[in-house]
Order: sequence, then C-alpha cells, then structure tokens
Amino acid sequence: MKRQVEVFTANCPVCDPVVKMIRELACDKCEVTTYDLVQQCEDKICLDKLDEYGIKKVPAVIVNGKLLDCCKDSAITKERLMEAGIGQS
Repeated sequence: MKRQVEVFTANCPVCDPVVKMIRELACDKCEVTTYDLVQQCEDKICLDKLDEYGIKKVPAVIVNGKLLDCCKDSAITKERLMEAGIGQS
C-alpha cells in the first residue's frame, strides 16, 4: 500500500525547500500530493483539508491522514520526515 504524503505550501521561500526535500526523500512507496494554497485547487478540496487536518501554519506535511507533530510546533527536518516513513522503502 502506498504511503499518502500531502504537502500544504504557500509557494514561498520557507515552503519551497520543504517541498523539494520531500520530493527528494520520497520513494516508490510514497504518493506525494502538493497543495499550493496561494493558487488553491480547482475544487477547493485543499481548503477543506486545512480544517480537516487542523493546519494552522505552512508548510504542513500530512502522512497517511495525520499531521506530523513537527508541523504543529517545530521545524520540519529531514529526520522528522524519515521518522514518518517518507523515503522508507
């Protein structure tokens, strides 16, 4: 089963390196979806997901439906992403 990775971004200099890091870490078992909140999505599902996941800041990373703890109160690091399974075959 694929690991569902959702990335919420404002397409800014703070978010862009996180998106890049996730794309570099992602393996064949990772299905990465990026939501650009500036552009928003056609069907506005990204806005619904903000409430669903309780996202209060960006960038934010969701793995298999769960907002990573590092997205709630601290920096997103390579180590935290790997702990969540991103890039783990």
